[in-house]
Amino acid sequence: MPKTPAYAAPAAGKPLAPFSFEQREVGPHDVLIDILYSGVCHSDIHQARDEWGGAIFPMVPGHEIIGRVKQVGQHVTKLKVGDMAGVGCMVDSCRDCQTCRRDLEQFCERGMASTYNGTYMDRKTPTYGGYASRIVVTEHFALKVPAGLDPAAAAPLLCAGITTYSPLRQWNCKKGDRVGVVGLGGLGHMAVKLAASMGAEVTVLSTSRTKEADARRLGAQGFEVTKDADTFKKLSGRFDLIIDTISAPHDYNQYLGMLRPQGTLVVVGVPPEAVPVHAFSLIGGNKRLVGSMIGGIAETQEMLDYCAKHNIVSDIEIIPIQKINEAYERMMKGDVRYRFVIDIASLERA
Repeated sequence: MPKTPAYAAPAAGKPLAPFSFEQREVGPHDVLIDILYSGVCHSDIHQARDEWGGAIFPMVPGHEIIGRVKQVGQHVTKLKVGDMAGVGCMVDSCRDCQTCRRDLEQFCERGMASTYNGTYMDRKTPTYGGYASRIVVTEHFALKVPAGLDPAAAAPLLCAGITTYSPLRQWNCKKGDRVGVVGLGGLGHMAVKLAASMGAEVTVLSTSRTKEADARRLGAQGFEVTKDADTFKKLSGRFDLIIDTISAPHDYNQYLGMLRPQGTLVVVGVPPEAVPVHAFSLIGGNKRLVGSMIGGIAETQEMLDYCAKHNIVSDIEIIPIQKINEAYERMMKGDVRYRFVIDIASLERA
């Protein structure tokens, strides 16, 4: 197989630049996907800058991948040449442990193989992600993209979509529930769309009123500014469920105070430091503080099918690969509504 053109971070904090690598041959259970679009996730920046530690360089980021199936192995039954397919945050797992057998491959007891900045299950061969022209993946980890979904706008569903869909499903979001969404970025805007589609009364909790019109367009019925201390008093005991997408430091205790008895605060954002939680914030009202991380393959496919049925995709800005470093800087400033997506055809012009 010819070398795969890509963009990579050569070292921590260095600008991404053209790169190429040897793609593995297509095995009997593998699918070769010509990548059309790759979403840009905030975690791409964290990992390319080694802010979470343990980064592997050179690094080809990208785990929101949509493309066209180019070749399939002889034993592949799930997809055929010409199908639209997706790859999310993982490309393999042991598929035999207790959690894998429960369709929770993301929690594989041997450790799942992440789409990039990781290794395959041999723990030696590095994985390279979607900022590239093609990817080879075992068919179990390739997702079928339903007809009718715009492929560019569907790409972020493979991370931002499943990251917010999974806790909404796990905590039984339904018609009549009151749901708060903390932050209106790449994750938050998907949480609003999905929760609203499930019949919930959605309120966006933001540090600024500048996104109120967008929040209501996306499906929110309420909008409150959290820099106003009175907001936490006004909304005390209001919500059944809160999806917290914020990665900046903030006080979980304040948001726990917004929950009804037996309500749930779900953390999907990753603040840079540990956040203290008072026991009485949980005990008073039997409240739950939980985390959520993507979903298994079955749930991710369910999410794609749900989004196709309800006509839900991300709000995106398409960029050429040559603009990726500029996009990273803009993301750090919150200057995107609401997800960058790379047109991988631009790699030919790199």
